[in-house]
Amino acid sequence: MDTAIAVLIIGFAALAAAFCLLVIGLVYAEAMNSEIPPGITNRGKLHALHCTLVGLAVLGRIFERLGLCGQVSFSRWCTGRLIALKRLSTSGLRMKDMTFSGVPVRVYEPTAASDQKRRGMMYFHGGGWVLGSIDSHDDVCRHIARETDTTVVSVGYRLAPEHRFPAHLDDCEAATLHFLSVAKDEFGVDPGRVVLGGDSAGGNLAAALSLRLARKQAGHLPSPLALVLIYPALQLADFNLPSYQQNHAVPLLFRARTVFYFLQYLNGDMSVSQDVLAGRHIPAELKQHYKKWLDPAHLPPQFRERSDPKPKVATDHDGEVYHIIKDGLQPEFSPLLAEDDDLRLTPPTFILTCEYDVLRDDGILFQKRLKDLGVDVTWHHVPDGFHGVFNFFDKSGMYFPAGERAMEQVVSYINML
Repeated sequence: MDTAIAVLIIGFAALAAAFCLLVIGLVYAEAMNSEIPPGITNRGKLHALHCTLVGLAVLGRIFERLGLCGQVSFSRWCTGRLIALKRLSTSGLRMKDMTFSGVPVRVYEPTAASDQKRRGMMYFHGGGWVLGSIDSHDDVCRHIARETDTTVVSVGYRLAPEHRFPAHLDDCEAATLHFLSVAKDEFGVDPGRVVLGGDSAGGNLAAALSLRLARKQAGHLPSPLALVLIYPALQLADFNLPSYQQNHAVPLLFRARTVFYFLQYLNGDMSVSQDVLAGRHIPAELKQHYKKWLDPAHLPPQFRERSDPKPKVATDHDGEVYHIIKDGLQPEFSPLLAEDDDLRLTPPTFILTCEYDVLRDDGILFQKRLKDLGVDVTWHHVPDGFHGVFNFFDKSGMYFPAGERAMEQVVSYINML
């Protein structure tokens, strides 16, 4: 009997060891495909962070293959557990979880006395329209509310793959309109001083919502005071811009993963991923139309130096692929592709970009378009920043100096409004 138990223990130990070796091997292989440029401060810390996230993703894939749980569900669960370990100060703030028109929100109200109606901000979290939550950006919203004396509303919009475009944007609109209608009476906020902001996918939603509200022109409610767009994802048309070439394998957002998130948000059809990456999803006449906005020649010279001047982009297009993704070319999905008459209505805008980010050129081209149209734009570029660095501003946690500087710029801009 003892021998049988010993054999079982040894067998389980061998299986556990094999499983660990498999995970380590897969993590190592994934990590070796990444590139961390020497211009990034704290490269070792970013490498460790990337390996951790890759490890969780690998475990999620394995569990999904085994039928235990979905990869996305596992990633969300892990994120929630990591957040639960943080002990954040609530000093100076009153926080409340609520619903605005059926949409979950968390309201952060400064407790200090104010001699006037406060400024407000609707914050839309990042996460590729798939991940992220009110909790994942809790420290960001606390800090902004406290440092700018602003009532911040963080919106828990629906996510893919459970929900597709335009569900996310519809939720952001519903929550924003509700807040504007009750801001003065229930929160002591001037409805004419409400900012729309967000990071990454949240920046997309803020820009898209601005376009939608301007088009609807709901006369009984004021327009947004300003936009705050933190490395926003702004277009589905071209994934061969210089920043996509230069930073295709730089954590925390790879070029191929960006297409994955866009398609998950749009309709979930992953079969066209390679065609979209190659540029076969856009007809020739549309490519010519978009060129006036997406031409790399519009970028300052220093942002083109590390890229191939003539990237290998497909000259043909696949009509079936275009049919699958065409809804992703409308302005409410790709704000950078909006027509001039619509973009002229954009309120004053702050745009933050990072050098080592595939989405860098989206932000740079968007700020150029807005400036050319007479919109008041403030652009801040983080030369040693990477995608996601804004969340690592707090010295008590996973800290990057670039994240702290990025946060300081956002806070400074909001304080000037």
